[in-house]
Amino acid sequence: MTQGRFSTEVYAQRLATAARAATDAGLAGLIVTPGYDLRYLVGSRTQTFERLTALVLPSVGDPTIVVPRLELASLRESAVSELGVTVRDWVDGEDPYQLVVDALGEAGLGGAGRATAVTDSMPALHLLPLADVLGVVPVLATEVMRTLRMVKDAAEVDALRKAGAAIDRVHARVPEFLAPGRTEADVAADISEAIVAEGHSEVAFIIVGSGPHGADPHHECSDRELQVGDVIVVDIGGPYEPGYNSDSTRTYCLGEPAADVASRYEVLQRAQRAAVDAIRPGVTAEQVDAAARDVLAAEGLAEAFVHRTGHGIGLSVHEEPYIVAGNSLPLQEGMAFSVEPGIYFPGQWGARIEDIVIVTSDGALSVNNRPHDLVVVPVGSS
Repeated sequence: MTQGRFSTEVYAQRLATAARAATDAGLAGLIVTPGYDLRYLVGSRTQTFERLTALVLPSVGDPTIVVPRLELASLRESAVSELGVTVRDWVDGEDPYQLVVDALGEAGLGGAGRATAVTDSMPALHLLPLADVLGVVPVLATEVMRTLRMVKDAAEVDALRKAGAAIDRVHARVPEFLAPGRTEADVAADISEAIVAEGHSEVAFIIVGSGPHGADPHHECSDRELQVGDVIVVDIGGPYEPGYNSDSTRTYCLGEPAADVASRYEVLQRAQRAAVDAIRPGVTAEQVDAAARDVLAAEGLAEAFVHRTGHGIGLSVHEEPYIVAGNSLPLQEGMAFSVEPGIYFPGQWGARIEDIVIVTSDGALSVNNRPHDLVVVPVGSS
């Protein structure tokens, strides 16, 4: 793996697979502007500006990347040159949208009735002028790209495992940050430093939800001071080079938990385990969601679980597949997603257990391996 990206062979395989998928979908080609799809295909982290940058993958012919001449340097860290992708740079005064159509070839002008697909992150700033030159509004490449990105290759699985191990090391340090009188913001600041110290390139998010704040699944942190008896939800993650994200939640308690907290948390543990145990190829996303939900419902906690069971993860923290009721997508080996049931009692407390798992040939591999127990942090006697 080259610093910041995978080997050239990984990207060559992805480009070939994307081109085949576009052809199989009856498309004239794909047009991919900066974002996670471009990063997935060629390892480029270039950004979207008012000047167009776009990778063109025609159904017939070789790929081309159209890029402003003053942004050529942004491609240096990518695999573009090693892949042999044609670089068509342009300067102010030229029409980059016509260059894109030229790169598509005859198929780009509606040949054989085939549509051209664009990545869903393409801004209207570029979509509308492109549609004008094409003579038709492009369709979204979402179906093609999500199918490719949902199933992780060996390099991605390795990256996710390293990210998971790194965030596990952070969770191992969290108890030392928790003490009565410290604020959630104090704890979050310590966790932020630990996330980077343990190998992440940056912090993506930190949730420190203590006491009643734990009942808000998307609480971040505040100046609330931790108190003895608090149940504390800590949900943290960030990208680990070459940019694959960690995301793990554990729940802590300052001092021994109350009896009702302990009993309800035990049900949550069983729900999380049931969902993981349900995972295997062919099982649907909604069946995994139901596995967790059914355990909670049997103990009268159905109403306390207010969100989906999980979300896919990779270059983006949240991506396909979503583990939620109504999603009949069958799981495939290589899919990666969170399993994170939670229980929330407004005004009181909340708890969540989250691991990232990867679907294997006969089950699921967790990249997070910290214990699932409610972590009791000892407090000194007064």
